[in-house]
Amino acid sequence: MSIAVVVKKGQYVAIGSDTLTRLGSTRETADYVENHSKILRVGTSYIVPVGPASSNLVLSSYFSSLRKSPVLNNPKSIFEEARKMQRVLKDKYFLRVFDDDDDEFESLRLDCLIANPWGIFGLYRLRSVHSYTKFYAFGSGYKFALGAMRSVYNRLQSAEQIAREGLAAATEFDDGCAPPVEIKKVKLRKR
Repeated sequence: MSIAVVVKKGQYVAIGSDTLTRLGSTRETADYVENHSKILRVGTSYIVPVGPASSNLVLSSYFSSLRKSPVLNNPKSIFEEARKMQRVLKDKYFLRVFDDDDDEFESLRLDCLIANPWGIFGLYRLRSVHSYTKFYAFGSGYKFALGAMRSVYNRLQSAEQIAREGLAAATEFDDGCAPPVEIKKVKLRKR
């Protein structure tokens, strides 16, 4: 699992994640894994998937196969891209579909946080999309991250500092994530 956070404050957004990979009870830290980054660059967006370790490779391959990078600038555009991506993930990347009697739709089987010049967004496994106003977190330790970011949001000035606090809390208290962490920031477009 991973911890992923997004923050919007002032003229910037920040997105961050840890760098730990786990195989069962085996922890593979950034000291041992060269390709440890979980943050993907897709056009003007940064995306952090939370789910299977192969998510980064699959999404990187999927997005690089497109003729042009999608513009993920609002919930509708993100939903439409996820809808197209679902079919390709099943047909070309062998996404297994486990139908849960409680779910009305097939699952994308991963959640993603997105940061770009238009804001911060969350894409959920059933393809619902939220546009966040301040911050959010997915993955291991997300409750710790949310609490930490809530406690510092009004005191700290930068999105990056707030994201760093969320990641620090999650990696301190949850065994599913670990430092080092990485953070990317993007300047918001004027509306």
